[in-house]
Amino acid sequence: MELRHLRYFLALAEELHFARAAARLHIEQSPLSRTIKELEEELNVLLFQRSRRGTQLTWAGQVFLEDVQRIFTVLDQARNNVKAAATGYRGALRIVLSDGIVQPRLASLLALCREEEPDVEIRLFERSLTQQIKGLQSDIFDVGFAHTDNVEKSILVDAVWADTLVAVIPSRHPLLSFTHVPLDALLRYPLVLCHPDVCEGCSRQIDQILRSVKTEPIVAEHATSLDLMLTLVAAGYGLGFATESQLKVYRHPDVVPRPLDMEMATLTTYLLRPNTEPSEQLERFLQRVSRSDRSPGELTMEED
Repeated sequence: MELRHLRYFLALAEELHFARAAARLHIEQSPLSRTIKELEEELNVLLFQRSRRGTQLTWAGQVFLEDVQRIFTVLDQARNNVKAAATGYRGALRIVLSDGIVQPRLASLLALCREEEPDVEIRLFERSLTQQIKGLQSDIFDVGFAHTDNVEKSILVDAVWADTLVAVIPSRHPLLSFTHVPLDALLRYPLVLCHPDVCEGCSRQIDQILRSVKTEPIVAEHATSLDLMLTLVAAGYGLGFATESQLKVYRHPDVVPRPLDMEMATLTTYLLRPNTEPSEQLERFLQRVSRSDRSPGELTMEED
């Protein structure tokens, strides 16, 4: 088995279309088909189900895809490690984000890390929650941030930031007559919620808040990003939710934030890390995180 086999498999697994995968690889379809057949024969397993309706991964193919993605992530990290060493870095901290986290405190935290330890390279990755947890378990990542504490026992979880959740409402909407919007009044209108597959932890937390009243929510759309959600709200598709800190980063002229008329309407950010002894580098990062539980922009270097 060669890297070429894995690269061709990855392209086809992600495209699920021989012509598109071949174009992505800058080859003809016939060598792609031949290479996939060689790989299946070597593994003695069918990786793809081919039919008139298209190409789909078999269950074995789905399992193999996760491992192949992990292999290429490690290869990319090896390449980056060499480049970092050549440019003077003495270490790296691999931070993985899920749930489309938009967190101003994180920007301040990373700036402080670069200021205090300029010889440590900070690498950021965005993954789904499932990939994030698997990467932490497999030592692909050192630490992560997510909007859920529902993880396996091999992962340590700490609640690090809690941000006030507000309703985001189109301008000239009747609910703007409220200074604090009652949740049951808000639920009379369609909602634009974060996509449960893309922002799994955020979706769970908001769903828990919505279940605190008996009214069944009307979900008009699921948005895969905060920017898209604000666009859909501004266009009148429905009402949405965001945190005050998120709205300091993303603003839309046709969207108005309003506090919710309820206690404990917050979105919690959790730090995830493997349940192992942290390196000195990671330990120093964790200390900075513990100092970051204050307003964004207030982080400063510790005095000697």
